[in-house]
Amino acid sequence: MEEHTTIAAHTTKPWGYVATLLWALLVFVLAQAAGVAALYWWYSGDLSAVAAQPYGGIVIALVTLVTNPIEIVLLVGIAALAHWNPADYLGIVAPRAEDLKPALIGLAILIVGGDVIMWLLGEDFVPPFQVVAYQTARAAGWVSALAFATVVAAPAGEEILFRGFLFRGWVRSPRGAAIAIPIISIIFASLHVQYNIFGMLQILIVGLFFGWLRYRSGSTVLTMLCHAVLNLESSLETVVKVHWFI
Repeated sequence: MEEHTTIAAHTTKPWGYVATLLWALLVFVLAQAAGVAALYWWYSGDLSAVAAQPYGGIVIALVTLVTNPIEIVLLVGIAALAHWNPADYLGIVAPRAEDLKPALIGLAILIVGGDVIMWLLGEDFVPPFQVVAYQTARAAGWVSALAFATVVAAPAGEEILFRGFLFRGWVRSPRGAAIAIPIISIIFASLHVQYNIFGMLQILIVGLFFGWLRYRSGSTVLTMLCHAVLNLESSLETVVKVHWFI
């Protein structure tokens, strides 16, 4: 695997298992604190509107656009502290051509299969919070900001944190990958509290797929692109629902 060759080529090891977790927690907390500060500034110190509608379009867009760049910058710095090239550490390398086919096939299965399963379970394809976010963003003139946050900022930040930083610190061997990828995927899914249990299970499956892609390709860029496509498809479903079915 290209992934293991990259690790072996470095004279310094990645951050250890515990250090990786602690760094990730610190980065997450600092980024979220910055997101709250941005909301406090935007609403002039009155967060009652946020409490009343936590999934409003402005709230989601603003927090996403603030937290993810901060996470990326901090993780790049932490990777450099380990005496690695940050791009190598975080897997920010171009995917190989042979990795694109399984990525596209997997995406098609996730999108179509996920919708079919939700239909069989009687669940809505579009979670209620996405409808609220889109409608409120549209009313406030924030649709473009919400779209950029959803399709670009969130995939970049989340993939660099989960399939980049955590993956590098915890996946050291094929046996380690079989343990670490599910753990990373569970953490990834558990943070998506805006979804119901069925949605979180879907995200868990997505996380497992992205982890496998990262392991196979050595490229976090590939998982970012896949994540962006999934979020774009979900956003388009939201637009269709709002304009044609509500």
